[in-house]
Amino acid sequence: MTIILLGYMASGKSLVSKLLGKQLGLPVLDLDDFIERKEEKTIREIFETKGEIYFRMKEHQYLKEVLETKQAMIVSLGGGTPCYANNMNLIHEYTTHTFYLQTSIPEIINRVKDEKAKRPLISAIADEDLPEFIGKHLFERNAFYQQATHTVFTDKKQIEELVLEIETVLN
Repeated sequence: MTIILLGYMASGKSLVSKLLGKQLGLPVLDLDDFIERKEEKTIREIFETKGEIYFRMKEHQYLKEVLETKQAMIVSLGGGTPCYANNMNLIHEYTTHTFYLQTSIPEIINRVKDEKAKRPLISAIADEDLPEFIGKHLFERNAFYQQATHTVFTDKKQIEELVLEIETVLN
C-alpha cells in the first residue's frame, strides 16, 4: 500500500508521515529529501542554479521512479508537487490512498511566522503580505489538492489526531 500525503507548506506532511509510518510499520519517503539526495543539492540550490522548470521536471521523474517501485510506503510530497506535470494523474495510477492535509490561511501563517528564513517561498515576503500571498497561492493550487481521495482538516489538531484520522480511513 502506498499512501501519499499532500498539502501546502506547514500543513504537517512531514510530521504526520513520520508518525503514520511508525504506527503502520511502513517506510516513509519525503520527496523533497529524495530529490536533494539524488541531485546532491538542496531544493533552494536547484531553484537558484537550474531554475524551476528543471526542478519540476526532476520532481516528476523522481516521483515516477518512487511510485514505480510499487513498494508499500508513505510518501510526503512537496507543496507544489501535485500542481505540475500531471503528477496527480500519475499518483492516482499507483494508489487510491491520497490525503490532502488541508490547513487554513491563519493556521499556516501561525505555523510559519517564526521559520520564514527556512522557507524559500516566503522568506522575502513581509509579514503583513503573507495572508494575501498564501491565499493566492492556495487558490491556485486548490484544484490540484482537491483531487486527493481524502481530505483531513489540520487546524488546531495534534499530529496524533491527524494520524488517527488517516488510520481510520484506511481501515
